[in-house]
Amino acid sequence: MSARRSVALRHLLPRRLLDPFHPDVHPNLHILCRGLALWSMKKDPSLEATLSRNRRWIVNNQIKHILLRSPNHTATVRSLQKKFKTLDLQGKALNWLHKYPCCFETFSGDDGEVHFRFSKRMAALVDEEEAVQDSTEPAMARRLAKLLMLSRDRRLNVVKLNELKRNFGLPDDYIIRILPQYPDTFRVVNRYGRRNTMEIELVRWDPALAVSAIEAAAAEQGTEPRYVCSLPPSWVKTRAKFDEFNDGTPYISPYSDDWKESEMRSVGVVHELLSLTLWKKASIVKLEHFKREFGLPERLNLLLLRQPCIFYVSNRYKIYTVVLREGYRGSELVEKDPLVVVKDKLGELMQEGLHEYNRRRRLVNLEKKRKRGEIEARPKEEEDEEDEEEALRLHSAEKREERKRFYKVLFDENP
Repeated sequence: MSARRSVALRHLLPRRLLDPFHPDVHPNLHILCRGLALWSMKKDPSLEATLSRNRRWIVNNQIKHILLRSPNHTATVRSLQKKFKTLDLQGKALNWLHKYPCCFETFSGDDGEVHFRFSKRMAALVDEEEAVQDSTEPAMARRLAKLLMLSRDRRLNVVKLNELKRNFGLPDDYIIRILPQYPDTFRVVNRYGRRNTMEIELVRWDPALAVSAIEAAAAEQGTEPRYVCSLPPSWVKTRAKFDEFNDGTPYISPYSDDWKESEMRSVGVVHELLSLTLWKKASIVKLEHFKREFGLPERLNLLLLRQPCIFYVSNRYKIYTVVLREGYRGSELVEKDPLVVVKDKLGELMQEGLHEYNRRRRLVNLEKKRKRGEIEARPKEEEDEEDEEEALRLHSAEKREERKRFYKVLFDENP
């Protein structure tokens, strides 16, 4: 169904049937509404740019984790080749590694195999990330405690939580790395004895943590808790509806014991969840896995679309994502967690390596053409300028090709 037709059909439905809390909405209609509604939010170029996750960054981050789990942080290229399908990649692993000489280096081992490891600069970044994780463990513990305090039973299933652990900056080994250090706060329980029923339970309620981002901002400004509209003043009608919602209903803290189903509470819960993430965004599908735990409505996507001043909903790469508007200034995060800063450095190093690879390939191709007499020798200044333009062109072409092949972004944060 086309986006234009979806929007048109959506306007034909009675408004009450688009209300996520209305009792007359039939479950089957929910499926229709979901498809129609998610196409209807006006595109925001700046926030769309935040969702343009660099596919190369994601793959190289996964290769980084493969090396970290390998003895001496070294692995064979053949073993990486076997994992290419799980990484949703095609081609030769060796070619991929050669594209990023700033990140990885290859060498021949005593066993006759070609091995790869981190480059010196990449190894330094990995060490820096590990140091940042060590220094931010108290912040991770507070974030995890707040998540448990938001949940209905003060406990969360480990399998479910693992789907969003990187959104919240939790390392892979957070259960054995963080929980044992805070026995007065966390406890691991397994009432049914199965691996998929293991849960993390909150041992002690901390009133100091039971303060939402909205409440903290209000206390700092000396005002009543209120949501912020991050849309331009030109959105007159939308802002008027937002003011009606914001002023007409008292703010309900997501940490309160008021579990009655209401739009104000649900908006508060999602706002707080996104505030706790590193990148102020999350997959809507994954958030829906926690409907019971966090008291979210069945039609979560419709709830989010009703609050465009607060949330931005996108289906870029066919992955439904919600972004907290106030967390961004343009396409940049307003506040960057130390983990985000070090991960950005990895992206910069990766781009530097790719640029160098493209430049070398361009020089090799030019030299081949000169030897065949297809082009004449040029002054070095002209060559450097042409090399730069060609490198940019190749980079753009590769990005387009990868987007065609890899439209499905892995939402494994992570950021």
